[in-house]
Amino acid sequence: MTQARLGAGRYIDAAEAPSNTVTSAHELTTADGAKVSGVLRTVPGAETVVALMHPRQDLTHHVLVPELLARGYAVWTQGTRSVNNDISLVHEQALLDAAAGQVFLRSRSFDHVVTLGHSGGGTLFAFYHEQAGLAPEERLTSTPAGRPIDLASADMPVPDGAIFMAPHPGQGALLLRLIDPSVVDESDPMSIDPTLDPFDAANGFVEAPQSSTYSSDFIQRFHAGQRDRVARLDVLARSRVAEASDARRRFKTSGDPVDRRDGLAPRILTVYRTDADLRFTDLSISPNARPYGSLFGRRPDLTNYGLVGFARLSTPDAWLSTWSGLSSNADFIRCAPSVTVPSLFVELTGDQACFPEDASRMFDALGSMDKTLVAVEGTHFGGPIRHGAPTGASLAAADIGAWLSEHFT
Repeated sequence: MTQARLGAGRYIDAAEAPSNTVTSAHELTTADGAKVSGVLRTVPGAETVVALMHPRQDLTHHVLVPELLARGYAVWTQGTRSVNNDISLVHEQALLDAAAGQVFLRSRSFDHVVTLGHSGGGTLFAFYHEQAGLAPEERLTSTPAGRPIDLASADMPVPDGAIFMAPHPGQGALLLRLIDPSVVDESDPMSIDPTLDPFDAANGFVEAPQSSTYSSDFIQRFHAGQRDRVARLDVLARSRVAEASDARRRFKTSGDPVDRRDGLAPRILTVYRTDADLRFTDLSISPNARPYGSLFGRRPDLTNYGLVGFARLSTPDAWLSTWSGLSSNADFIRCAPSVTVPSLFVELTGDQACFPEDASRMFDALGSMDKTLVAVEGTHFGGPIRHGAPTGASLAAADIGAWLSEHFT
């Protein structure tokens, strides 16, 4: 038994890969000239390859890899150009990274290629399916920041199937529920509007591990405040994009090296306090079997103020493309109708990022006429729902294996 690392410090027991596994590492060049890498593992007789990818994380040792290999499937794990360093992650560029992997897999001898998106990988692959299924001239031509993106000239093979395991609704849609609306000064991590503070007893907060109780009025004001804060950050991001663009235009005219440097300056956004979903501390909201706490720890009242968290640092382009729930194209519900290949959706009953109503909406939005929804006990990263229980990943693997066998044998 080995351990696989998923997310922020989540180690989950994983099975050993079969002894006859053949592993090879590959460097790929994307349509726009970037370099990405991936690892292909295969076993004798494998005719179907399952591709795992995440926009920000390295999935080389994902817990499902040995499980799929043991069931006779090849596995491709691939990173984007922004793996483990998402400060400049632009999802439209990540599509070109995914396309390079799909082209590579089509060059091998596999009969079928199936994508598997876990967590943020779900929306990345839904976005890929959407753009790959369009005629080249209908694909996106620019990022939300207005930068040109040439998807039209990229070879974007459409996969044969799609698996989604605990997919959250997208990095931006997720952050829209996580961001703390009580921040009143983006330059001050301790600035606060006490009437919107989710960790103030006056608003219904109770110290861990007891569940808090927020009123419907507070919840409504809280969510409105979250949208308002994201909208303000969008304005800030767009102003910084415009500043850089103006500097580059000046340089073309002036040739002044100062203007050139000004155009290259990244103008990083620092986004404080992004671990504040009310459901982390009030278990009566969107009830499921999740434990108290967030993806980052059992004390969101503390982790909300810490360094670790989503979108802490990003370029304006990355904010608008990836983290803004108001501007990002990478939104599962928006992209799902274009996923028309056979699809499997795996809900984890103790998920802290994909809640029951999310799973229902996302599954319903899938455009496939052949789609299956299963629910297994487990937490978001595939851990056990309780001490001594099977891991969610192992339970999910059984359903995934059965579905693959039914559809691609």
